[in-house]
Amino acid sequence: MTYKPKRMKFGAFFAPFHKDIVNPTLAIDRDMELIQWLDKLAYDEAWIGEHHSGAYECIASPEVFIATAAERTRNIRLATGVSSLSYHHPLVLADRICQLDHQVRGRLTFGVGPGQLVADAYMMGINPKDLRRRMNESLTALVKLLNGETVTMKTDWFTLNEARCQILPYQSPTIDMAVASAISPTGARTAGEHGLGMISVAASSPEGFKQLANHWDICEGKAAEHGKQVARSNWRIVTPFHIAETEEQAYKDLEYGLMDMMRYFKKFGGSAFPEAKSFKEAIDIWTTGGLGAFGVGVVGTPETLVNHIKKLQDQSGGFETFLALAHNAADFDATKKSYELFAREVMPHFQHCNDNRPASLNWAAENADRFMEEYVGGINTAIAQHEQEMADKQKKAASSA
Repeated sequence: MTYKPKRMKFGAFFAPFHKDIVNPTLAIDRDMELIQWLDKLAYDEAWIGEHHSGAYECIASPEVFIATAAERTRNIRLATGVSSLSYHHPLVLADRICQLDHQVRGRLTFGVGPGQLVADAYMMGINPKDLRRRMNESLTALVKLLNGETVTMKTDWFTLNEARCQILPYQSPTIDMAVASAISPTGARTAGEHGLGMISVAASSPEGFKQLANHWDICEGKAAEHGKQVARSNWRIVTPFHIAETEEQAYKDLEYGLMDMMRYFKKFGGSAFPEAKSFKEAIDIWTTGGLGAFGVGVVGTPETLVNHIKKLQDQSGGFETFLALAHNAADFDATKKSYELFAREVMPHFQHCNDNRPASLNWAAENADRFMEEYVGGINTAIAQHEQEMADKQKKAASSA
């Protein structure tokens, strides 16, 4: 049976993507403004990435960004999306996350991963083949540190001598955590081993979609093996999309910046990523081959997204949170409109907030005549009572004269 939460959660995953000719100050400010817009539209989460090369994904510290975003929003949960564990000493990162959790009063999810951009690892002298191993080693230490344990541990890249966090997270018993998962089973295995949440960033790619149910089985199996528990309520799934009031308008909106995004993915993907020589080819790549690790993009109307999410539910067996991959393929007004349409016309299908409205309206309509008769009767009674009261006063005044 497919797990279908009473109220599905929604959010956005910010790599982010910005043209390398755009003023970086304004690019970061635009991301901040969009998160404020999502908060106003009652989205549940915003995930902020960490990258150090390529210039397109231009946020290097999700923690610094989140500290500011928390001051400018009211309700939306903020997440590191994701912190690249292979690049940080576990104690230093754990202390930063604990401090941030206090600053945002527990409105934080600690998303973790090995590090996506090979260029980042190269500049730090890290062999890309070691990224996942280093992530697992770091996470073993981090989970214990964030639980308040004292850790002594030595690897070939960090040492912990009776290390402990000087303050614990604001959240109790510990901070909400999730592990990034793509095509390989690594993320699912790691999430299960530590009893953490999982975020599937390639869920809409052909292979990622195919592996969804299998990855959850792997996650549950590893959890059982290590005496942990995992829940579908802590599973997030990411999809790139853009919607408009008509399918034609949605495609037209992407003429603004999709070609530039394709050039970026081509540069980082090398010969493994196809080259888009026209807008039509860019659309074909996005809607069939996908954006590399982030999967196939969905373009269309709110109904298109409703159907896509239902397919993801059926394929995966159910999850709690659906995240949009934030991008700049459409201009800012069209992007904001896409998120607004999603909030107004897609979310209600999965949050059941309108379940009683049709029944309430139908009940009111079926009883309209009876209600109106009683309503008019009440008005007439009030008029009659008033007239009788005035007549009695006049009669009393006349008899006193």
